Amino acid sequence: MQIDNLPPLREVIATHDLRAKKELGQNFLLDLNLTARIARVAGPLEAATVIEVGPGPGGLTRALLAEGARKVIAIERDERTLPALAQIAEAYPGRLEVIAGDALEVDYAALADGPTRIVSNLPYNIGTELLTRWLTVERWPPFFESLTLMFQREVAERIVAKAGDNHYGRLGVLCGWRTEARIAFNVGREAFTPPPKVTSSVVHLKPRVTNDGVEVRDLEAVTRAAFGQRRKMVRQSLKSLGVPMEPLLAAAELRGDERAEVLPVETFLKLAKARR
Repeated sequence: MQIDNLPPLREVIATHDLRAKKELGQNFLLDLNLTARIARVAGPLEAATVIEVGPGPGGLTRALLAEGARKVIAIERDERTLPALAQIAEAYPGRLEVIAGDALEVDYAALADGPTRIVSNLPYNIGTELLTRWLTVERWPPFFESLTLMFQREVAERIVAKAGDNHYGRLGVLCGWRTEARIAFNVGREAFTPPPKVTSSVVHLKPRVTNDGVEVRDLEAVTRAAFGQRRKMVRQSLKSLGVPMEPLLAAAELRGDERAEVLPVETFLKLAKARR
């Protein structure tokens, strides 16, 4: 699929010797039809600033710009890719800003410029950490309108898991509390260079507007205790919180013999509020 007048991605990779580095969690997407599909999951982009983490040779970057993104801010720590990204910037004057640096050290809220969305084929080695940071920002609703992110399939299933699902845990509670999350589609190993060992999934998360009075630190403490000993009854696993147990259980309408994996998000919110 030809989406612009720039060279094919395989040619770009060969020209700049951009062999993916395992230590950077790199797996490049070369199918521009696929990257365009990811961009469309994020919705109309004409009025949006899009933040992209780990653009690599720029396949998704090009798709975001071709789909009409007003501005793309790409954060990349691999200096080898900067000439390729500079070529894209020349093809889309004034619409691509490249920040050379570590994605874990960026102040993302400071980059927001009007309606802002985050769209990324995240490096697998930092994807979950970045998602957690974005969902635990102090101000909520947050600086972004939505997150459209690529994860390993197993992580994606943890993100959208509900009470009783095999993959339900701390991440599912956090995402279920703060967002409406869905798996948009799966991506096979063969779509990447080099192919990862597992299937990947594109997940779309839209922030919920909440006013429940729950503090992030309280919910994190409760879920850490509950899922840290997930096979124990909550009467036992929650003891590590160091608060009187009976009032805590009563506030969440629990008997105490339940296990963490069967408790819905709403119950964890009640426990978090009662924990104070």
